[in-house]
Amino acid sequence: MNRIIDTIEAIAALFVGVVALDIFASVVLRQFGLQIPDAYDFGSMLLGVLIFWGIAATSYRGTHITVDLIWAQANPRWKRAIDVFATLVLLFVVTVQTYTLFDKVRATYNDNVLTYDLGLPTWPFFAVAWVGDAAAVLLIAIRTYRLIFHPQDLGEAART
Repeated sequence: MNRIIDTIEAIAALFVGVVALDIFASVVLRQFGLQIPDAYDFGSMLLGVLIFWGIAATSYRGTHITVDLIWAQANPRWKRAIDVFATLVLLFVVTVQTYTLFDKVRATYNDNVLTYDLGLPTWPFFAVAWVGDAAAVLLIAIRTYRLIFHPQDLGEAART
């Protein structure tokens, strides 16, 4: 299980590097009056991919933005209950998001949406983003299971 988690987090980190490299190369080439064809399209689609893979990485670790006004005042039993409830809500929301994103992948493929300069199909970017979203569902499900049955397995990822 930990190998799957580590692999998903490594893929998310790889996309951070790819987006940074794309932006860096575009800025440097702009100084010489050059541009990468479809740089804007690639950049925006890669940023979308990064966001969905980032959701996967942060959801398992519980490092996303939280508001802990009530949680901070609760005893350990209530803290765990709040964590389980919040994770179940997150699991539901991301599962619905994954389902609807698949429709976007299918529509982009069926409509043959292409990039502006090179005329490349855009659906593979949407598909990679969808896989990241599906990975988020998997990791949130693992986190939910561990929060309920094995909170000690989360180590520092668990706040309780």
